[in-house]
Amino acid sequence: MPELPEVETTKNGLAPHIVAKQITAVNIYQPQLRWPIAEEAKALVGIVSGEIERRAKYMLWHFSTGSLVMHLGMSGTMRVVSTQTALKKHDHFEVVFDDNSALRFNDPRRFGAILWQPQGETLSVLSQLGPEPLSDDFNGKYLHQMLAKRKGAIKNSIMDNKVVVGVGNIYASESLFMSGIHPKRAANKVSLARCNLLAGFIKSVLQKAIGEGGTTLKDFTQTDGSPGYFAQQLNVYGRADLPCNQCGTVIKKQVIGQRSSFYCPKCQR
Repeated sequence: MPELPEVETTKNGLAPHIVAKQITAVNIYQPQLRWPIAEEAKALVGIVSGEIERRAKYMLWHFSTGSLVMHLGMSGTMRVVSTQTALKKHDHFEVVFDDNSALRFNDPRRFGAILWQPQGETLSVLSQLGPEPLSDDFNGKYLHQMLAKRKGAIKNSIMDNKVVVGVGNIYASESLFMSGIHPKRAANKVSLARCNLLAGFIKSVLQKAIGEGGTTLKDFTQTDGSPGYFAQQLNVYGRADLPCNQCGTVIKKQVIGQRSSFYCPKCQR
């Protein structure tokens, strides 16, 4: 599943091609994704589009009447192409602009979403989200307070969107390794000092991934079609049975919270 850096990369790639353009058509080719595609999108014809921003793994494309709330799901991709470009299989949603370009959403597994958020309202999928990991609201003190009553594994806690948004499986594994924290350590047993470390490494690993263009995943490519490159620099994720880059100990793989987790048994306690 595309994670926060992949969504940020997609948003940044799309913005120059879709912002401040007049919409001439909205086409829904497959109405049923994770939820039905918002019919309200069809009312955008004739409107000039506003800015696009990211909230967690959602992209919010703003208009004078509200916002399209878009999620890539597990395999979704967005492309800006000429209207003369033939539709591909699994192109489910299209926004056509007055310069004869079009934004197309392709999603083979149909776990993505195109929702509508009216002006002045907040959709339920967004209302319960925790702070953005790269914001000042997310720091070691906040994290320590949020973990105080959580007895489960620390990895599950930092992947909980009510605690902090956008820390998916890859980046949770990487930031825990960099902090020297075992992914199964009880969340309420992580000290304030280690929470300060962890919050800092969550920020740095996400910032680095965004700078590199996201992680190379089978189903993800950037809006220009090129893959991300951050996967080449991962320390533990996907490296089971290989030596730790830091100490040489064999990297272990264990399922935690129904997700594959990777860690160094020597470096992480």
